[in-house]
Amino acid sequence: MLNALDIITAFRRGDETVVQTYPWLTKLVSAEERIVNLERISSIGQLADANPVLDYVERTLKILDSLPVSYWVKELLEEVLVWAETAKGGTVRERLRWQLSEINMFLHNIGSAQLYERHIRDSKGALTPHEKMVHTLILTHGLVGQHIRGEVAFEENLPLLKLTEGGLLSADELIRLLVSLNHCIIGAVSEDLWYSVMEEVESLIRSLASGIVPDKWTYEERLRRLRSASIARGEDFDNVLQGIQREADLDYGLNGFLDITLWYVEAALQDYSLEEFMKVLLLALHSDRWGKGQNDAEEQDDYMSTDRVSHLSFEPLMNDMYYDYKGVKKLNVYKKRMIEQYLQQLDWRACLHGPVMANPHLTHRLERKPELPDTAFFTFQFSQAAEKLIEFCIEAEKSPLYEKAVLLLFDLFGLRRDAYDRFHNEESYLSDMNSTGDYKKVILDYITGTVVLDIGPGGGVLLDLIEERLPQVRPVGIDISSNVIEALEKRKRLEQKAWTVMKGDALKLKDYVKPGSVDTVIFSSILHELYSYIEREGSRFNTATIEAALASAYEVLAPGGRIIIRDGIMTEPSDSWRRIRFLESDGLEWLKRYAADFKGRVITYDQVDESEVRMPINDAMEFLYTYTWGTEAYVHEVQEQFGYFTPTEYVECIRRTLGAEAIIRVQQHYLQEGYTEALAKRVEFMDDEGMPVQLPDSTCLFVIEKPACL
Repeated sequence: MLNALDIITAFRRGDETVVQTYPWLTKLVSAEERIVNLERISSIGQLADANPVLDYVERTLKILDSLPVSYWVKELLEEVLVWAETAKGGTVRERLRWQLSEINMFLHNIGSAQLYERHIRDSKGALTPHEKMVHTLILTHGLVGQHIRGEVAFEENLPLLKLTEGGLLSADELIRLLVSLNHCIIGAVSEDLWYSVMEEVESLIRSLASGIVPDKWTYEERLRRLRSASIARGEDFDNVLQGIQREADLDYGLNGFLDITLWYVEAALQDYSLEEFMKVLLLALHSDRWGKGQNDAEEQDDYMSTDRVSHLSFEPLMNDMYYDYKGVKKLNVYKKRMIEQYLQQLDWRACLHGPVMANPHLTHRLERKPELPDTAFFTFQFSQAAEKLIEFCIEAEKSPLYEKAVLLLFDLFGLRRDAYDRFHNEESYLSDMNSTGDYKKVILDYITGTVVLDIGPGGGVLLDLIEERLPQVRPVGIDISSNVIEALEKRKRLEQKAWTVMKGDALKLKDYVKPGSVDTVIFSSILHELYSYIEREGSRFNTATIEAALASAYEVLAPGGRIIIRDGIMTEPSDSWRRIRFLESDGLEWLKRYAADFKGRVITYDQVDESEVRMPINDAMEFLYTYTWGTEAYVHEVQEQFGYFTPTEYVECIRRTLGAEAIIRVQQHYLQEGYTEALAKRVEFMDDEGMPVQLPDSTCLFVIEKPACL
């Protein structure tokens, strides 16, 4: 085993003397700041009781220990690896002292090389040839991998050529050293990551050892590398970039971009769209310039050549974009949504030349530090009120206060509530929606024509079913949520789906499709959400929303076209009563909480005893729908009313809205499969006399046809 591994093992077993003996270990174990790339961290909370830098160094050493390389390679690289992360260590006071003595505390490869050189000079004097090799390898470690990611120009690796030019190493020895070193530092992040880039790493190292410098990137090539993870998740990079190029002068906007080293850019911005990424990049490259009032082209060119930084860091933004959610690192979607809106309101000219419209609660910031004159740090700054409100949203995620907190945040930033469905668990919500495919198959039997609109497509399950079962049909999903549309577009590209999606408002379909051009409009489990969330005439839960949605759909239908509705239904006669006996100890408390929190209407119940209540049948079912879904969905379900019409009321609404000529081809209602099984061990459902009865119908299916000839 490597000596350094024995030393770390001794420390972990409680031997404090080794800390005082080995300066590199002193620095690593005394780290009081958690300087880590959050991209591959699964839990932020766990960092508080861990030393991620020491853990990482130990992993690099274990990989080195396992490599089939010669002794001299292991000895040299062992010294490199124990010092390579030391600039991330030290107490706060030590780091301040290092900073004052011009140790680069941000560029960790440079800072660590400086700390190593200082240690050698203080203890031995001048560096020996061996120590010069160690210093150079520390100085350049990680740059090959960063080049592959698009963060660093290849020329940053050129100091390594001095090792061969000075006769310290042969070209073959340099190759063996660098391949092994990169295996250790990349494999310690992820062995899968190492094997995915191994061939490219080896090719670059061989070129370097031969003195061959690859051609400089074009800005398109560098952007493609920076967005590689997003492209792998389905981003339509080429088409989106071409669209941006038509609107923005990127030749000007990215002038000098190829010479700047980027830090933490993927970790900070991988969850943003390419358009948002480009706007952030342009703001970071240009804000400092137009913030100084330099609007003249000649002055701007001069700025680019004389005042431009060499390093652009998104570390502050990365650190601000995540928090712990039930022990797992979670993207701060609240901040992300606000930043998305901020960027959406910016046109490309404002990104390049300013000014940016003032927002009292959010602005971007480019910070320069006197001790790092060649480095700029980019982030977004929220007002104190916005920060506190976002903190409140996070704390309230598992309580009924959550929805109130989110609505306050929406009001603060002027956002539409229905544009951001299931705010903090959107991914799991879309996944849940895709699991309901079997329930939606019934819709396929009633589709007519070839042009079909699926309103509120969720995760796209119905679009998939239509494409698979009805290949002659061209399905189009329409959703008000930009994030739902973005997720569907990525999945469409990854899975090579033929269906299409567009952002649009269900109440204004004629703004997106030509009236009379659609054969079928589908509302599958979406009308109750429109009813619950959209305000009309000053209030939510307004049947005028249902009428507006039906009228909007009918307007775009071709003669003979159909509206298909699958949604919640209320029971007739609505004055019937039912009894619920809870089989779980907290069942009654659930009901009390639900009755207090439900927003749709007043929920009535009479308590019979400590485990039984008597309720109007539709109140009972509205409660049981939420009770079925459980705690995780509670804060959202209390905001939605699943049943809003009885069958008779639905027919009356259709007639009132669409007129007598609209043909109701199908009028059905049934109990959705799964409710009986889900509730069987949780409640007993009885009539008003206490006799067991079946659950009433939960779901309706209406097919409304526009006459072929009026």
